[in-house]
Amino acid sequence: MIKQLAALTALIPAMLSPTIGVAAAHSAPHATSAVVTLTYDASGAGQWADPIKQAVQNWNAAVHNVRLEPASSGASADYVYTATSGWPQTTLGPIFPGGSGEVQLGQQAVDEGYDTTRIAAHETGHILGLPDDYSGPCSELMSGHGPGTSCTNAKPNAAEAAQVDKNYAAGGPAVRPHRHQVVIDIWSNRVPAGAR
Repeated sequence: MIKQLAALTALIPAMLSPTIGVAAAHSAPHATSAVVTLTYDASGAGQWADPIKQAVQNWNAAVHNVRLEPASSGASADYVYTATSGWPQTTLGPIFPGGSGEVQLGQQAVDEGYDTTRIAAHETGHILGLPDDYSGPCSELMSGHGPGTSCTNAKPNAAEAAQVDKNYAAGGPAVRPHRHQVVIDIWSNRVPAGAR
C-alpha cells in the first residue's frame, strides 16, 4: 500500500503540470480584442500635411485601441482634414468607422502665433472624443490655446490617451455624442465680434 501511495504521489504532479501550464496560459490578460481603425483624408489640407502627419504619429504612439490611417485612394474616409482661413473647428467624436467627421484647420490660429502641429493634434483629439480644457497646462494637449503661443506640445498626456482608449475599448463606442456637435476653437484670448 505504501508503494502504491508513493507511486500515486509521484504521478499527481506529473499529471497536473500540463493542466497548470494550460490554465496559466489561458488566464493571462489579453490586449485589446479589437483595434478600431479610423481613416482620414488630408488631400484638402494643403500646407497642413506635415503637421497632420506628425499629429497622427503622436496619437498612434499614445493610444492602443484606435489607429489613425490615411484612407486608400478613392476610398471614403471616416473624417476629413481641410485648410480654411477661419478658426479651427472640428466634429466632436468619438468618430467611428463609417462616420463623417471633419477637421477644419484654420489659418487664423496660425496668424495668432500658435504651433501648427499642436493645432492639428488638438483638433484630432476632438475627433477622438476629447473636449476642450483651456485652463489646463501646456502638457495637456486639450488645453489648446490656454497656455499661450509659447506652448508647442503636440502630444497627448497619459490621462488624455487613457480617455481615448476608453472611448474605443472593445472596438465599440463607449461614449456616443447625443447629436452632431462641432467644436469651434478660437485660438486667441480675444473674443471675436458676435460671439458674446
